[in-house]
Amino acid sequence: MHIGLMEGTIRRETLEKTLDAVVEQEVYFLQYHVSKDGTSTDKIRQAIDDRGIKIVALSGTYNMIDPDVQKRETGLDKLRYVAGQCKPLGTSVIMLCTGSRDPHSMWRAHPDNNSVDAWHDLVQSMEKALEIAEEYGVTLAMEPEVANVIDSAKKAHRLLDEMQSPYLKVVMDGANIFHKGELPQMRDILDEAFTLLGEDIVLAHAKDLDRDGEAGHLAAGTGLLDYDQYLRLLKECGYDGAVVLHGLNEEQVPYCVKFLQEKIGAL
Repeated sequence: MHIGLMEGTIRRETLEKTLDAVVEQEVYFLQYHVSKDGTSTDKIRQAIDDRGIKIVALSGTYNMIDPDVQKRETGLDKLRYVAGQCKPLGTSVIMLCTGSRDPHSMWRAHPDNNSVDAWHDLVQSMEKALEIAEEYGVTLAMEPEVANVIDSAKKAHRLLDEMQSPYLKVVMDGANIFHKGELPQMRDILDEAFTLLGEDIVLAHAKDLDRDGEAGHLAAGTGLLDYDQYLRLLKECGYDGAVVLHGLNEEQVPYCVKFLQEKIGAL
């Protein structure tokens, strides 16, 4: 496994200086954000190739069950654009957020996330997204997260079964799957998550948590997540890709990189 970083964690006045600062941290794998009004794909590709950096995934997150249908369509248009940038940037994975019924934030839990209608809307949105994935030959990686409609490994497994698509896989983030009151069962919940989803993991995230009932929001190695178990389970399921650090600031990068280096090295 390799140590990765979410693009944007380190920022400098130019793309080139930003990537130089990333490499100084011994990081050569990035999850990247692209936009129509951002830096050109050609310039990004040249800059990452010059430094031996690999983009492991692009971010295509939008609220797939937004109560505003027009916003879902806008998000789908964004996804199509991102899918078109995958091949030029040397990746085939797009990360997705399954979303929330909260009208203001796809990262905030809402009681209607558990409704039949929310599931129906997710299936419809995912069918449209998978049509784009098939057209462009890319993989969509959904992330189970307690604030979203897919809030557990069980629901992620259910969606995989329902979609039956080779273009739908999973982002695993061990800090995102503990509902309120579940932290004492951490080992069992992590074991279950990897039993259900291990063979479908195409990307792994690394952050931490200090409480259950919400997505982890701490830097890796500064909270309660059992990283020995988490990384061991990743290894045992055959995952050998990047473990992408996020939820941290630049000052925390050296510590988190060293933390992961030591943990991965001990496997």
